Parts: sequence; C-alpha cells; structure tokens
Amino acid sequence: MSYEVTATRRRPQQFDNLVGQEFVAETLKNTIKSGKIAHAYLFTGPRGCGKTSTARILAKALNCQSGDGPTEQPCGQCPACQEIAKGASLDVIEIDGASNTSVENIRRIKDEILFPPSNCRYKIYIIDEVHMLTTSAFNALLKTIEEPPEYVIFIFATTELQKVPATIKSRCQQFNFRLVPIEKVKQCLAEACAEMNITYDDEALFWIARESTGSMRDAYTLFDQVVAFSDGHITYDKIRDKLGLVGIDRLNTIFELCADSKTDEVLNALDGFLQAGVSIEQLISTCADYLRSLLLIKNGITREALLGNNIERYSKKVLSAWNTIQTERALSLYLTLFRDIRYSLSPRYELELLFSRMCWIKDYVSPAEVKKAIDAAQALLSGTPVSNAASGSPAAASAAPASVSAPAPSQPAVQAQTPVQPAANPAAGISFQSMQNIPAEPEAPQASPVPESRPAPSFQAPAGNSPLESQIYSSSAQNNAQPSNPLPGGLPTFSALSDVPQDEIPPAPDSENGPEVPAENPFNFGGELPPEQSASPAESYSNDFSFQTAPEGTYAPDDSYPEEYEAPEPDSAPAQTNDFITSANGRQISIAQLRGSITANLAIDNGFAAIALENTGPWKIQNNVIHTTVKSAFDKEAFIKQSQIINNAISTMCGQQMRFELEIEKAAPVNIQAQVIPEKVQLVIDMFKGSL
Repeated sequence: MSYEVTATRRRPQQFDNLVGQEFVAETLKNTIKSGKIAHAYLFTGPRGCGKTSTARILAKALNCQSGDGPTEQPCGQCPACQEIAKGASLDVIEIDGASNTSVENIRRIKDEILFPPSNCRYKIYIIDEVHMLTTSAFNALLKTIEEPPEYVIFIFATTELQKVPATIKSRCQQFNFRLVPIEKVKQCLAEACAEMNITYDDEALFWIARESTGSMRDAYTLFDQVVAFSDGHITYDKIRDKLGLVGIDRLNTIFELCADSKTDEVLNALDGFLQAGVSIEQLISTCADYLRSLLLIKNGITREALLGNNIERYSKKVLSAWNTIQTERALSLYLTLFRDIRYSLSPRYELELLFSRMCWIKDYVSPAEVKKAIDAAQALLSGTPVSNAASGSPAAASAAPASVSAPAPSQPAVQAQTPVQPAANPAAGISFQSMQNIPAEPEAPQASPVPESRPAPSFQAPAGNSPLESQIYSSSAQNNAQPSNPLPGGLPTFSALSDVPQDEIPPAPDSENGPEVPAENPFNFGGELPPEQSASPAESYSNDFSFQTAPEGTYAPDDSYPEEYEAPEPDSAPAQTNDFITSANGRQISIAQLRGSITANLAIDNGFAAIALENTGPWKIQNNVIHTTVKSAFDKEAFIKQSQIINNAISTMCGQQMRFELEIEKAAPVNIQAQVIPEKVQLVIDMFKGSL
C-alpha cells in the first residue's frame, strides 16, 4: 500500500472523532436522530478545522445501509459508506467551487437533480469554497436550494462567510466551526506518534501545535515534515536547528543583553542568528511572540497554552528590567516593523536599528507618565495634595504638602497641619534632615497679613524650627493663599484658560499689593510696549478697539472704529501734528494707533507688506510725509517693493495722499582689533588654499 499522509490517514470518520467541534457534532446527531433533516447546510470556519470531513460524515450518516434509515453512527463497512469515504459514490458529488464558478455549472446541477439517486437514499451535493461562485451563479442557485426535490441535500463549505450572499445564507442551516485548542492538537499529535512508534518531547509537540494556529490539517502537515528529519525521536532542538528557528533560550540571551544596554553584543548575536539561516521575517515574528508572552506574564497570565512555553522558561532578568508600558512599546515596534519591512531599503538595517533601540527601551517614558509627572509637579507648586492617581506612585503622593482650608472672613489665620517635608530644597541645596540640628529660634515669623476682603490661610512654622524653615513656610503660605489658582502667585496666567476672576488674581510675590491688572488684559504681567511705540496715558484706548477687515485691495476707514470710541480733544488740536493725525472720518488717532491698525489690516491680505511696515523705526509725520528709518539696505529694498500697497493703505486711512521717506540707520562704529590667526588654523588655510 502506498504512503498516506497523516492528515488523510487520520481524517475523522464519525461525529465523535471531530476534534474541537462538539457543538456541531451533537447538533447534527440530534437532527438525524429526530428525523428533522434540512435540505441545505452551510459550514463556515477557518481552514483545516473539519468542514469537508463533517460533510462526508453527514453524507455517510444519511446514506448508511446498515439500518432502515439515516443513523447518527454510520457503520463505515457498507458499500455506501466505503464509496463515500473513497470519494467514488455516484450519489455524493463533491464540487470545487473555485473551478466551477459559472452559470453553466449551476445549470448542469439543476438538470442532474431531476433524476433520483441510483444507490443511496439521498443525492448530496458538497460544494467546497462556495464563496468563489459568481453573483450570477448564486442567483441561478437560489430557486434550486430553496425548493429542491426531497431526495436532494446541499452542503456548502466556505472559509469566507462574508462573501456569501445573504439570500444564500437565509436558505441554509449555518454551522460555525472553531479553531482547535492547542491542548487538543497536541493530544492528536501524541496519538499519531503512538501509531507510528515515534518518541517525542512534549516541548516539540507543543511547538508544532502552536505553529498550526488551531488548524488540524496544518498540524499534521508540519508533523509529517518534522518526522522526516527526526529519525524516530522528535525534539525541539532538532526542530530549531533544521527549520532555522530561534528558541526561547536564545531569545532570553539576546533580550538580556538588551536589558543590560550592551548594544555591541546584541548586534553580534543578531548577526549570528542571520548567519545561521534564520530569516528576518521569522526572527521578527518570534521576537513579537516572545514580547507578547512577557506582556501576558506581567498582566498575571500564566497559562502555558497562551504563553507558548512554561512560565519558568522566561528570563527573570528580562521580566524585571522593563515595566508593562515599556514592554507594550517594544511589542508595538516589532509589529510595526513587520508591516513596514516590505518597503524598506534594507530589512537587515531596519532590524539592527530596532535591536539598538531595544537597548535603551528601559528609558522610555510614555505620554501618560509624563502627564502624571506634570500633574504632580503642578500640585506640588500650588500646595495642593498630590493624589496617587495624579502622581502615579504612593511616594509622589507622600511628598506633597498637607492641604490647607481657607478660614472664614471673621476668623484669624489658621495654623496648617504639619506638612510633609520634601527631601531637599533644590535652590538652597540644604536638606530638611540636615536642618533638624539647627538651633531653634524662640519665635517663628508669621505669614504676611492679607486684606480683610480676601482672607487667606497662613502657615505657621512649628516650634523649634530655624529661620530658613520659617521662611520656607511663609513662602508656602503666600503660594497657597489662592486655592483656586493652580500656580503660585505672581506667575503669568492666561485668563481664557483659568477660572479665577481677573480682579482676584494674586499680586506678584515681590510687591506688597501687586500691579493693577485690568480685567481686559489676557496676561497678568505681560510687560509694556517698547518706549518708542508707547502712547501716553491720555492716548490709551480700550482693548475692544478693533478694525474690520475690508475686501482685498480696499479699506473702509469709516467702519474701522466702534461707535463708542471718542478721540481725545486737546486744547488746541491742529489738523496734523507729530503725535496725532486726523483720519478720513474726522477722528484723531495717535501715530501708534495708526501704525498698528495699518499693520493689522495688511497682515490679513499681504503679509510681506505687513512685515516691511513692521521693520520700520519710529514714525514722524510732517504734513503728508512720514519720516522713518530701517536698519539695513535689505529692509529698505523690501519696503520699496511693497511701498505702493503701504501708501495706498495709509492714504485710505488718513483720507489724503501720504508717502514715506526712508533712511538707513547709521550703525555705531565698531572697533575691530587685528587678531593673530593661530598657527594650526593658518596651516589648514594654506593647505586648502583658503577654501575649506
């Protein structure tokens, strides 16, 4: 007898022999036992999980001649069972859907079903890979499978259910086949070894079962290949050497080197793997499996079927070197490389770069960890307690000062709870532990008083503390006086992002009452304008003052000012002065306002003109001439190129023709002293003849 592969030799012949498909087997057995046999079945599932084998078992059960009718346990000895098992039955027709896709093939089936079966009870059509049929073929089959003759049964099998039309699904009983668990695949392989008198190691069979990914046919095919070079004894070492694999021991070694940041040794070990015949794709896939197992172990999963190996096989050093976030990052890098390697200039370069990155993966910090650190630092600066959720660690929470509650307006300053002292004062370089030995002062200074309208808590230094400690506590009281402000007093805050009213912003720490900050100013302490562009207090105007955007090339000075704006009225305001100018609508505006308005309007439509105008110095207006300066000839040339646009804009705003007169600022003379060129530099210049 000729050799028969294991997948064919061990094909199930009974419903009870189906591996991992207990639900399907029990349902079909009960259907036959009750006599409720459908006219069409649809078997779906991944490859190699028993769809075609189940269709043949069902055909034998319906046509078995050992009894008076269908039986859930076909005998396998009668002529009908033997012919179906060999694929030689005239009444059980197996059709390859991939090569019979046209309407003509379906028309032939419709003609054949008109004739009853010759030797069996049922004429059964098994169409494998039914999703390969064309749309026209499916449509031609609809009426046939909906109302076939009582002796005809259709069994469809497919691996891609989504490609089967819904009109076909609705006419069939659907059974979903599942992947076979690794433990059951390993058990079937052990039974095959017993039949062939082959010894084996559990680790070797486990590797074969895991590589089959739940497909019994794939497992038997790989098993036959391993048996061919194992000489009667299957071991994992033989599989690793013959198939060019990287075992877990070698992975432990190279990843331990990565954990120690030994880049040179890692690259040498990687070269050894590649020289031994390990493919780059296989190595990336193996490393990804290894890191996935590490991630599962870190999340408390120890089941061998999921890890791929016993948990004791994984390096303790690698497990302790990286945390969960760093392991996730490493796994994502390998998965990304496997997707992108097909477009790479050199896959080996990509792999070497990745292993080089693995040597410093222990320094990787995720954005979530950065956010926790920033939240903890912000809470520490503001004096609020740092929770474990914000800081990410109990240690960070314990380093925060104690919380302080604001007293009632009628109550005096309340002493805070004893704060948790930080490890050291970074500014002074003195630790709190070292301050324990400083002689105590009789009285500790209290925090500076606050107005009655804004009562704030104050820190009182514990008895026996030094003046330096008291100063620190006093500073903490100033910073914590405003519990609703997330930053200490005096730091700039953007009002649009803060829920603190502008009139309640704390003063600067170096001032007793702080500067008066208007409610309109979006920044607390943004500074003033440059002196040459600043207007006098009488010339100040509201921040709500704005110019409306006019269509391109035109300006609308009459609509440029809000109705509530009123120009200052000097005692004797001339039509045009050095400080003010009359606009087209008869209102007087300062030179600073004129310049800012023109620059803002030009920035909308012509950025180059706005930049050229911004680079000019202070303006002086005499009649209709604007005198100003620029710093360089380049700025002057840029201004001349945009002069027409700038003149038109200013003329439209002022209501009369205006022009500019530019001068280049005279640079202060620079005293250049002759320097001696070093001998080595002069030697290099001489060698390259002055051109480096």
